[in-house]
Amino acid sequence: MFEAEALGLRELAGGNAIRVPQPLCAGTTQGQSYIVMEYIALGAGSGRAAARAGEQLAQLHRKQAKAFGWQRSNTIGSTHQPNGWHADWITFWQERRLGFQLGEAARNGLGNRLGQLGEKLLEACPALLDHQPPPSLLHGDLWGGNLGYDAEGQPVIYDPATYYGDREAEIAMTELFGGFGADFYAAYNSAWPLDSGYATRKTLYNLYHILNHANMFGGGYTGQAQRIMERLLAELG
Repeated sequence: MFEAEALGLRELAGGNAIRVPQPLCAGTTQGQSYIVMEYIALGAGSGRAAARAGEQLAQLHRKQAKAFGWQRSNTIGSTHQPNGWHADWITFWQERRLGFQLGEAARNGLGNRLGQLGEKLLEACPALLDHQPPPSLLHGDLWGGNLGYDAEGQPVIYDPATYYGDREAEIAMTELFGGFGADFYAAYNSAWPLDSGYATRKTLYNLYHILNHANMFGGGYTGQAQRIMERLLAELG
């Protein structure tokens, strides 16, 4: 797990944009994994710092690969995240993101209704993911708790679930739990505007994280996932 994170941090740092703390070493001992990280004193960021984060994230997303996925699987939270390379984004999202989480939900006994809606939604993915994104380098788990600012106001990202995918999936997650602010989004869109249709795709992309929370924590996340799927399917008529 920590070896995958260490590789992800190095991959992100190679994007030559936003600051990424570097692992000093990682390994296992007595059956436990460990990672030793560079120390960066973090604090709150100003509006200008948030704008810098948006600009630099857009620069990071411009680092691209020839296919979607990554060199190895990693984790999203405590959940396995499969990352085998695939040339087609829709198939990647169907199989290695939504399909995998729906399979986990079935194994966790989260209900027939969730599975039935999930099957319909997987079939509807080509209609919902109606653009052809390039494979951009993504942090993969970019919520507000994984972004900070150093003493000079330089944005710092950490704790990744790295892969190459649609950059909109990254921006969607920043909106899921909040905390990024208007300056961040204005700067990102100034550097690289999002494509039309993002509002619908955003909901589909964030469903992945809601399903993951349902698999990890249960509770109201299962019902929230069902409502999201019902809404997306209703939009298709």
